[in-house]
Amino acid sequence: MGSESGSWLSKLAGGVKAALGAGQASPDADPAPNADPSAASIGVEPHAHLHPQLRAHHAKVCTAAEAAGRVQPGDHVFVGTACATPRVLVTALERLDLRPADVELVHFLTDHAVPHDMAGQATTHYRHRSFFVGHDIRAAVKQGLADYVPLSIARVPGLMAIGRIAVDVAFIQVSLPDEFGYVSLGVSVDVIPAAVAKARLVVAEVNPHMPRSMGDSTLHVDQIHALVPVDTPVIEYQHPPADAQAMEQIARYIGGIIEDGSTLQIGLGRVTNEALKHLVDRQDIGIHSDVVTDAIIPLLERGILTGRRKTHQPGKIVTSFAMGSRRLYELIDRNPLFSFQPIEVVCDPATLASQHKMVSVTQAWAVDLTGQVCADQFGGDFYAGLAAQGEFLRGASRSPGGKPIICLASTNAGTHGSTTDKPTESRIRPQLLPSEGVTVARTDVHYVITEFGIAYLFGKSIRERALALIEVAHPHFRAELFAQAQALGYIGAEQTLKNMRAYPVEDELTLKLKGNRAGQTVLMRPASSGDGDGIRDLFHRLSDRDRYTRFFRKIRGLSNRDVQRLCNLNFENEVAFVAVSGSRENPQIVAQSCYFIDPGTNLAETAFMVHPDWQGCGLGSALQLRMAQHAQGRGVRGFVAEIMASNEQMIRLARSGVAAGPAKVTVENSGSTVRVTALF
Repeated sequence: MGSESGSWLSKLAGGVKAALGAGQASPDADPAPNADPSAASIGVEPHAHLHPQLRAHHAKVCTAAEAAGRVQPGDHVFVGTACATPRVLVTALERLDLRPADVELVHFLTDHAVPHDMAGQATTHYRHRSFFVGHDIRAAVKQGLADYVPLSIARVPGLMAIGRIAVDVAFIQVSLPDEFGYVSLGVSVDVIPAAVAKARLVVAEVNPHMPRSMGDSTLHVDQIHALVPVDTPVIEYQHPPADAQAMEQIARYIGGIIEDGSTLQIGLGRVTNEALKHLVDRQDIGIHSDVVTDAIIPLLERGILTGRRKTHQPGKIVTSFAMGSRRLYELIDRNPLFSFQPIEVVCDPATLASQHKMVSVTQAWAVDLTGQVCADQFGGDFYAGLAAQGEFLRGASRSPGGKPIICLASTNAGTHGSTTDKPTESRIRPQLLPSEGVTVARTDVHYVITEFGIAYLFGKSIRERALALIEVAHPHFRAELFAQAQALGYIGAEQTLKNMRAYPVEDELTLKLKGNRAGQTVLMRPASSGDGDGIRDLFHRLSDRDRYTRFFRKIRGLSNRDVQRLCNLNFENEVAFVAVSGSRENPQIVAQSCYFIDPGTNLAETAFMVHPDWQGCGLGSALQLRMAQHAQGRGVRGFVAEIMASNEQMIRLARSGVAAGPAKVTVENSGSTVRVTALF
């Protein structure tokens, strides 16, 4: 390999020679093909047809056909990635009159590396081995012309190094060499350094349009055996807009839980890129990602992507390849803000785990009720791949404040003749189908987000997981999923299902507290069936007197039926809110309130529980106001509260008014109890 045989001194000497005498061939260099022997005598500079930055390396310049002709039978040919796919070289290999036998093309994500006919069928003459089933290779996989390798791309360099993944030839695309003889890998570094290190023959398309990316993204021409000049725009890629309403809502949910100072992995998913649009009010977001796209540009322009709080390479956008428009490539060119690194460096487990609030998002095709995820099969076909999602999910799970997120549409709406109004299949399933392999183990799953809400599974029991996932399934399938979960023994017979609506994220409110907790905040949100254990814990933190005044009897514990009545509600004529301290991953319910509508009077009876340590800081009043706003929006006439006569604090709360402006309040004293009615 040239990288091993050429010393750094020879590289430096070559660079100086190139800088001082560009265009002057060495005395013992072979003449360029078709060179005019009389050129020097008539004053024409030799190799004048070459770009000035290539003339010093003219001995390595050849045509694509000549380079492809050096591939030998049985060779394993690595093909460069994504928007740096060396299309000209691959096309030349396909068009050889005498094609070498038993050649295999090895690649990750490519663009037009596989020829197709007008019917969309692959017409390649070679076998392909791919680590990702993108649009380019999908037909070839279905036709049996390509093998899909379900392997994290971050593990590929290590397998190349020990020969488990064979590489004899590397076809890549690079920038023009600089005055020292170094080319840039441009928009795709990924696994290319590992492939180049093992290849017997390295052939590079040299493209003057390829940006020079900064970071560990250069090769010296000594490491390249053949240079093929091309002059084509760098391949551009535009994520299709997330036109489906479900995808837009999922993106909103994702954006909503990304905090200031987070470090993001963007990935290739459409929803992930859409989610970046919902970060316009965040601060100090960082990027440490396998790939970057155009989605980062608006955040850069707004000054949101500062990366100040990143642990590793603060202030830098760290990535391994880029897929976007010319605008993104111009931004990358010679810009030290970007640091392009080999994929195994970007995905280093220790680096990911140490990043501040690392967020990783994986787009999935199906999730079962225990949390197993299928992300590389769709409708029985292999689709997409692992990429580096496993490393990023595990890294985010170990990162301080990190968030590993799985997202998916809840149904097959929009596919296979299914419509948004009448979906025919839930993608949250009792069990994954035989045609759906497990891409992410249930033990590694934290957040699952659909258009109907957010479920958090890590550390939860099978019962808790099943309930949480049913709540974010499409309402059309919830009853069926609930019955199937009970049949499988995931959920007990005493459990009920009431909530058939999307989680109303718009009803979440961050509340600043007063009094002895001034400056602290809690999240006030609608209750869910998954809050049962938290509400039971809150109950046991109440004093005996608080429990008696709340339930009007001496009570030592809550039955499952009692707990469900406090959190598993239909949100039609029964509504509950909770106030939560701590993170979404480890919440503590510090207060709960609920109201139940009497259809005969259109008045709602209210009740409250507030943790003793959180009393006197405005929580009760805030919950009263929040419920009143919610009830007024539903046309409820007012609230009714039955309160122990000795509970002066709750009587004051009920009499204090429940809406903006004065409320009509009446108080009826019946001895041991007081009935307070407040009309809106």
